[in-house]
Amino acid sequence: MTNTVETASAEDFYGRDTQTSLPGESSMWFFILGDLIIFGVYFISYMYYRGQDQALFLESQQHLSQGIGISNTVVLLTSSLFVALGTEAARHGKRQHAYRLIGFAFVLGLLFPVLKMAEWLPKVNAGLTPGENLFFMYYYLMTGLHLCHLVLGLVILAFVMRDLRVSTAPNIKFIEAGGTYWHMVDLLWLILLALFYLMR
Repeated sequence: MTNTVETASAEDFYGRDTQTSLPGESSMWFFILGDLIIFGVYFISYMYYRGQDQALFLESQQHLSQGIGISNTVVLLTSSLFVALGTEAARHGKRQHAYRLIGFAFVLGLLFPVLKMAEWLPKVNAGLTPGENLFFMYYYLMTGLHLCHLVLGLVILAFVMRDLRVSTAPNIKFIEAGGTYWHMVDLLWLILLALFYLMR
């Protein structure tokens, strides 16, 4: 009897069945799974060609800046923390607090493309373009595709912030969906960091 009451209370508080439902919209999860499959194919292909010419990939890897790679990782991890905290605040009806937290996440997210440009431009000027070799082709392709996903994530966060600012009853599922997408962007970057910057 007590368990039934607790479950019912959870459903009333969050507006959904917290015991069985994934956060956000099912359509967002479908989109995320599709993206992960696409990136997974690229990851496997990269590992295959890396195995064919490990010396070339290791030599090319030395031109990347681990400092910038790690800085971008810290930026995204901190941003994801703010998104998680903001989502939780929104669930508890703390609309203004949620708005501020997701705003912090948005600002941190803006730093990522700035740091990425600071890494890309010197390499391009030095002639290390996608046509240089297979390593740089994969590097620009996958980090560029990730950057496009990050920009889309920033757009989604902007709409989440708008909903929190103008609505007295924000759409929690939409906020959760935006947060879920942002965490996927973070996850993809962690894999890219390992493949391009850390793997030896």
